[in-house]
Formats: sequence, structure tokens, C-alpha cells
Amino acid sequence: MLMLVSYDVSTVNAEGRRRLRQIAKACENWGIRVQNSVFECTLDWSQWITLKAQLEAICDPAVDSLRYYNLGNNYKEKVIHYGAKATIDLASDTLIV
Repeated sequence: MLMLVSYDVSTVNAEGRRRLRQIAKACENWGIRVQNSVFECTLDWSQWITLKAQLEAICDPAVDSLRYYNLGNNYKEKVIHYGAKATIDLASDTLIV
């Protein structure tokens, strides 16, 4: 399934900047950055539960926010891209990590 993960982390202090880096790194391990704070992640259910737990362990819900959008398995018709950044097809493109 395709999960869209977005986040807004307060960076007014060093602790917030550390959380921002940690959340971005966790998302990079599971998906592709499509905007500064937005990732597309192709996951199965157990991977999704693991990623969600990792992010929520880092996040400070008093000042940060996480948003998850489950686009499901038939997401190709739900995602429309316009603009300069090339779109990567996570299902068929070869990714080298």
C-alpha cells in the first residue's frame, strides 16, 4: 500500500531540530521524499505499523504533528504530479540504496 507521511516539527530549539532530523531519517529509510516534509512509502501492514511506531516515538505531540494518508494498493489513479521534480514509480523503478 502507498502511505503518504507528512510532518511539521517545531525547530525553535536544538531538541526540535534533532527531532526533525530523526523523523526525516526514519522516513528516508522507508520511502521517497517528494516534498521537504512529505514522503511516499510503499509498505505492507507490518512495515506500516513499525514506521508509525518509530515516528511517534520521536515526535513531541505537544508541538509537532504527523499526518498519514493511506492511498491503498490502487494508488496510481490517485496521485497526479505536476512540476519539475521527477516522479519515481516505487513499484517498477529500480532503486539503489
